[in-house]
Amino acid sequence: MKIKTDNQALILKVKEALPKDVGRAIARIDPEDMKDLGLEVGDIIEINGKRKTPAKIMPCYAEDRGKKIIQIDGISRENASIGLDEKVRISRIDPKPANKITLSPLTMSSPLQRDNDAKYLGSLIDGLPALSGDKIRATFFGSKSCDFKVVDTIPDGVVLINAATLIRMETKGQGEAKQATVSYEDIGGLGTQIQRIREMIELPLRYPQVFERLGIGAPKGVFLYGPPGTGKTLIARAVANETDAYFTHISGPEIMGKFYGESEARLRSVFEDAQVHAPAIIFIDEIDSIAPKREEMGGEKQVERRVVAQLLSLLDGLESRGQVIVIGATNIPNTIDPALRRPGRFDREISIPIPDKNGRLEILGIHTRGMPLAEDVSREKLAEITHGFVGADLEALAREAAMAALRKILPKIDFEMQDIPYETLMKLEVTMDNFRDAMKEVEPSAIREVFVEVPDVKWSDVGGLEDIKEELKEAVEWPLKYS
Repeated sequence: MKIKTDNQALILKVKEALPKDVGRAIARIDPEDMKDLGLEVGDIIEINGKRKTPAKIMPCYAEDRGKKIIQIDGISRENASIGLDEKVRISRIDPKPANKITLSPLTMSSPLQRDNDAKYLGSLIDGLPALSGDKIRATFFGSKSCDFKVVDTIPDGVVLINAATLIRMETKGQGEAKQATVSYEDIGGLGTQIQRIREMIELPLRYPQVFERLGIGAPKGVFLYGPPGTGKTLIARAVANETDAYFTHISGPEIMGKFYGESEARLRSVFEDAQVHAPAIIFIDEIDSIAPKREEMGGEKQVERRVVAQLLSLLDGLESRGQVIVIGATNIPNTIDPALRRPGRFDREISIPIPDKNGRLEILGIHTRGMPLAEDVSREKLAEITHGFVGADLEALAREAAMAALRKILPKIDFEMQDIPYETLMKLEVTMDNFRDAMKEVEPSAIREVFVEVPDVKWSDVGGLEDIKEELKEAVEWPLKYS
């Protein structure tokens, strides 16, 4: 429910942003709410959660009107220190033009770390509102994203970055860079699955008292299964980021040790560390490698037997109810020990499927939202012709298309120069032909193991059986040839 506090402020419920708005500091609200605050499209508002952050206002789509919500992306939610379904107070502000802004890279392997890159970076973040301490994102060279912390602005307060803003890069004292954070808007085609996972994970982590009131134990685990590349690991990272939980990612083979008891000790250490830092999420990737069916193990598999038993014991012994959630993921669920799959250990099993056409369209939108696409590029057409592609395949397709576009300007690049001229970068454009070239390089994972070969066998190679051959010709061959 919307609460109107005064003529200059509103309180609205936070919801996910549209995928195309990610990284653009856009907030979408009902046009009626815009009217209440005297806002026009493109005005700047202040979002007041546990801390303040600015955003550019836009109207929400018709299907989201009347719900009294504000749609902001994961970066804005992080800047305001709030989560989905929480309430925020918004008000109109008048930002000052940014004369100078100092940024510090937060992302690993960021290529935009030198003052020489400032002009190109400025073109990517032109028009963004910013406040000292905020995180902002620039998407460049296709779908590669870089996160930056706003270290300082001149003047102070909320500023609007523009073409005249002087951008300075600061790399000293920034600490260890991390991967770009993942939010729900970075996952396409899995809306239903994400909703089910949120029910099982966010509620126990954020509101454990609900389960105490109901007199039931909070869910302790979720089991994700599906083909490689469909987004299982991405979902786990997004959930951890959105819940602000301590996140531990372990791969099954990493647990196995060569000495007696070493594997079990590593596993116990992971769970003990998570309980110390609760609320926490433990993500076990390739769980089939440490918890296979015990009845199918021979006598030489004593280590694996002990690891399975230890994992079962740890899952049963999570004393901090609801505050340590275990997410297991595998590509081959039928090889998992059945004792692991009973309720109380993994309370819900969720299939992460190969995306359909609409899912592929969402994923393509995510991986091409930072691309300079030519006018002839049709994401709808690409979604139609990429049957069998999973999320990882579509990401590779976007990357290959960008590389195909890059190859066309390689002859114009002087490799003796330290930097590629800004004007050359601005001419980069990804066309539909680039995507067609990329299709030749990227093979869909879902049908990679399917191979169809037309046999070179003639009727004359089959001896005898004349009556049967004649019947087959009439029933099968003739309709195909003469229909």
